[in-house]
Amino acid sequence: MTCQKKYIYKKSDTQVAVQASTINNPMGLRSCMHSTSGFLRANLHRLLYSLPQRKEIEMARIVSTTAGMMKPLVGKLAMLMGDDYNMLTGMRTQVSFLEKELSAMSAALEKMELMDDEHFDPQAKNWRDHVREMSYDMEDCVDDFMRDLGSANATSSGFVQKITQFFQTMWASYQIGRRIEELKVLALEANERRLRYKIDDYINSASGVVPIDPRISAIYQEAAGLVGIDGPREELVGWLKDSSRKLKVVSIVGFGGLGKTTLAKQVYDEIRGQFGCKAFVPVSQRPDMTSLLTGLQLKLGMEESSRVHELQDIIDNLRKYLTNKRYLIVVDDLWDHSAWNAISCAFPENGTGSRIIVTTRVEDVARGACFNHRECIYRMKPLKEEESRRLFFNRVFGSEDACPQQFEEISDEILKKCGGLPLAIITIASLLASHQAGSRSDWESIRNSLGAKFATKPTLEEMRSILNLSYMHIPLHLRVCFLYLGMYPEDHEINRDDLVRQWIAEGFVNHLHGSDLEDVGKSYFNELINRSMIQSGSIKYGEVVSCRVHDMMLDLILSKCAEDNFICVAYNSEDVARMHGSEYKVRRLSLGSSSGDATSRAIDTSMSQVRSFSRFGESKYAPPLTRFKHLRMLLFKIPYKRNMIVDLTAIGQLFQLRYLHVSAESGCIELPAEVRGLVNLETLEIYARLEGSLPSDIYLLSRLTRLILPYRVKLPERLKNMKSLHTLCCSNTWESSLEDLKGLGELPNIRELSMCTYQRDMVDGAVDALLYSVGSLRKLRSLSLNCRFSVNYDEARHTITNPPPFIEKLILRGRRFNRVPRFIGELRFLRSVSMHVVQFPTDEVHVVGNLSSLVKLRIWDMHVPEDGAAVIGAGLFPALEVLVLVSDDDDVTACMKFEAAGVMPSLRRLTLRLCHSWRGAAPVGLEHLLALEQIRLEISSSVHEHHSLAESTFRIAAEAHPRHPSVMINVL
Repeated sequence: MTCQKKYIYKKSDTQVAVQASTINNPMGLRSCMHSTSGFLRANLHRLLYSLPQRKEIEMARIVSTTAGMMKPLVGKLAMLMGDDYNMLTGMRTQVSFLEKELSAMSAALEKMELMDDEHFDPQAKNWRDHVREMSYDMEDCVDDFMRDLGSANATSSGFVQKITQFFQTMWASYQIGRRIEELKVLALEANERRLRYKIDDYINSASGVVPIDPRISAIYQEAAGLVGIDGPREELVGWLKDSSRKLKVVSIVGFGGLGKTTLAKQVYDEIRGQFGCKAFVPVSQRPDMTSLLTGLQLKLGMEESSRVHELQDIIDNLRKYLTNKRYLIVVDDLWDHSAWNAISCAFPENGTGSRIIVTTRVEDVARGACFNHRECIYRMKPLKEEESRRLFFNRVFGSEDACPQQFEEISDEILKKCGGLPLAIITIASLLASHQAGSRSDWESIRNSLGAKFATKPTLEEMRSILNLSYMHIPLHLRVCFLYLGMYPEDHEINRDDLVRQWIAEGFVNHLHGSDLEDVGKSYFNELINRSMIQSGSIKYGEVVSCRVHDMMLDLILSKCAEDNFICVAYNSEDVARMHGSEYKVRRLSLGSSSGDATSRAIDTSMSQVRSFSRFGESKYAPPLTRFKHLRMLLFKIPYKRNMIVDLTAIGQLFQLRYLHVSAESGCIELPAEVRGLVNLETLEIYARLEGSLPSDIYLLSRLTRLILPYRVKLPERLKNMKSLHTLCCSNTWESSLEDLKGLGELPNIRELSMCTYQRDMVDGAVDALLYSVGSLRKLRSLSLNCRFSVNYDEARHTITNPPPFIEKLILRGRRFNRVPRFIGELRFLRSVSMHVVQFPTDEVHVVGNLSSLVKLRIWDMHVPEDGAAVIGAGLFPALEVLVLVSDDDDVTACMKFEAAGVMPSLRRLTLRLCHSWRGAAPVGLEHLLALEQIRLEISSSVHEHHSLAESTFRIAAEAHPRHPSVMINVL
C-alpha cells in the first residue's frame, strides 16, 4: 500500500507540517524482512494463526458536516481493536489512545455545530475546519488499512501461496503500525491547539421514525390554492383567455419567495385543457439550451430525432411542430435576456391564440419577454395581513382560529418581520410547528433572530437569514442530509428513494432500534418535508416520493457547503481551477449540466479524495475514476442525448463504492470485465444500453441489494447466488436461461421484481419457470411482468398458483388476458393494478372490486362486454382513488356504468382514453361518483374531429355532477 498524505495546519505562531511516510517497499520483501526481523519474530506465531477477517463495520454514524466526520473514524478505530482485526504487539494501546483523543475533540465539535457560524471566533473556526479535514484523511487511511488487510488475507491454497499471504499480511500490519504513529502525532497536535486556543471555554460561553405531517397536503393546497392567490389567478386567467388570436406573452415578476411559480402553475392548470400542446419548463440561472429545448420537445410529445443535436436544428423542429397548433408554455424562473432570446425563437406566431407565461425576478427580463407591453406584466405583491395570518396559523396550529392567546402578540411581530412573503411565512411556521418551540421564550428567541429590516425592504440577505434560522434549528443528523441536496442542480426533481440510498452510501443514516436503513432514511426525508426545508414533488398513495429545492434554499445549501468544504459544484473549467487552488481537498464533486468537456478535462488526479461524484449533462471525457479510490457514490444523469458512451471500465477496483447509478436512456455504457473488487457495492442501477457484456463475476457481489440491468441485458449467470438482492429489474427475459429463471426463485429477499421481453415471445418452458419462481418469492411487494408469451399460452395452465401474499403493486402487460387472472383476487394487500384485459364483464369486476386496499386501477385493451357494459355496484372498490380505462378498438365510455349513488366512494380521478370510436356520450352514472374531483380525457388523432364535442359533453356532465369536477383534455 502507498499512503501519502500531507497535513498543514496554520497557526498564529508557527506552522506544523507532517509528511507521512511513503512506503513502497522498493528493496523488495526480502530487504524489508531483514530490516524488521526482530519485529516479525515477536509476532510470527500469533499472526500465523490470527489472521484478520473482514467484517461489516457497525459504527456511530455521521451527525453533522464537521463533528460527524469524527464519528465514523472513531468507530473504525474501535473496530481495529476488536477480535476481527488482531493487532500487533503494542499497537492496540496506540489505537486506544488515538480513539480517546479523537473522542474528546468530537464532543467539542458537536457543541460547535449548534452555534451559528456568524458567532464563531476565527481561531475556533480555523481549528474546526482543520480537524474536519484531518478526520477525512484519517478515515481514508483507515479504510485503506482495512482494504489491504482484507486482500492480504484472501483465501489461499498451497504452501507457497500461504507463505506469500503471510508476508503480505505482515507487511500490511507493519504499515498500519507506522501510520498509526503518524496519526497519533496529528491528533496530539490538534488537541494541543484546542487547549491552547481555549476552544472549550469559548464554546461554553457561547452557546424515531417520522411520518409525513398529515397537514402537509393541506398546507400546500392552502398556499397554492387559497391564501392570497385567487385574485391574482383570476386576473391572469382573464388576460390569457381574451379573444386575440395573436401570440401573447404574460410575465410574472417579483422577489424570490413571493410565489411566482406557484401562481404560474395554478394558472397553467386552470387553462391547459383549452390548448392542444402545453408544457411547463423550468429554466434556472445557468440553462443548457440544448438540453432544455430537447426536454421541451419531449414534454410536447415530439419524437426525438437521432440526428438532431445542434441548437438551431432543435429550434427549427419545435417551430415546425408548433406551426399549426394552439400551445401554452410556461417558462419558469428566467434570469436574463440571452436565455429568452434563444428560447423564444422556438415559439412561432401562428395566429392560433397561443399563450406563454414567463416568471422572473428581473424587471427588465419581464419587459423584454412581453415586447415592452407593460399591460402584460403582473407584479407579485406580498400577502395581505389577513392572508399572512391564515397561512401562518394553519401551518403552526392546524387552524386559523386555534392560536393560544399567549402567542397572539408575538405571532403578529413574527409575521411583520416576514413581510408577507409566503416562503418566509411557511419556513418560520414550519419551524414553530416542529415541536421544538413549545414555550413563549422559544418563540421570542426565534422572533429576535429575524432581521428587523425585512418587513419594509426585503433583501436577499434578510431572506437568507430567515432560511438560515430554520437550518440552525434542524437536528444535527438532518443537516448533512439536507446539505447533500447540493449535489443536484437547480430545478431538478429529486427522487426520494434514490436520495435515501445515496445518504446510506455516504453513511448519513443511522440504525434506529433495528429499523431498516431505507425506512429510517425515508423518515429523514419526511422530516425535511415537514419542516418545509424541501418542497414536496410527486405523491403516490399518500407518500411524497420526490422533492424539489427552492432556488433560494439551494443558494443557502451551496453557501453552507462552501463554508464546510462539504460539496463543490463546477459549472465550467474555471470553477475546477478554483478548486485546485483551494486550501482544502475536494470531498464531493458535482458537475452541472452546462459544465461541458473542458470542465471534465480539468478534473485531474489531485481530486483522489472525492467521496461522491455526480455528473449532470453530456461529456465525452470520463473522470479519472481509477484515482478516486475513496469514492462511495457515483451518479451520471445524461438527458436526451444519443450516441453518448459512459465509460466505466475503470470502476472495478473502487473498494469503497456503494452506489452506482447511470441514467443515459439514449446512450451506452461500458463496464469492466470483472467487478469482484466492488465488495461494498449495494446499488447498481443502469438505465442505458450496454456496450459489450455484463461482468461475468457480478454474482460475487455479496452486498448488492438493488440491481437494475442495462437495457436488453439478460439475467446474470449464477443468479441464484445473489442472495442479498431486494430489487431486480431485467428487460431481456426472453434470452435468459432456464437455469437462471429457475434460480430467480431461490432469492429469498426479493421485494421488487420487474421482467420484460421487449416484444419477443417466451417459450413455454421459460414461462413455467418464471411463473413458478415468482410464486416462490414470498417477500415480494411489487411485481411487473411486461412479457409476451408464445401462441401456445394457456391462461388456465400458465398462472401463478401460489402468489406471494404481500404484493402491493402489480403490472401485467405484454400479454392480453381474456379474463382477469383469478389469483389477483387472493392478493389482499394489493394497492395498484395495471393490466391488459379484453373482457371485463360484471362478474369479472367483482374479482378486483372486492380488494379492500386497491387505490389505483388501470385497465388496457377493454372491449364492451357481449352482455353490455359492466355494472359497478355499491360496495365495490371501497378505497379506489384513481381509475384509468383504455380501449384500442371500442368506445371506452360504454365499457362500464356506475349503478347507484355512493359507488366507488373514494374515486377522485377518472381517466378515459378515446382511441378509435366514441358514441358521443359520457359514461352512464357518472353523477354517482360522489368524490370525483377530476375527469381526464385522452383523445387520439383518429377521433380528433370529436374533440370539441367531447369537451362540451364532459363539461356538461361535470356541471351536472354534485362536486363539479374539473375536466382536462389531452390530445395524443
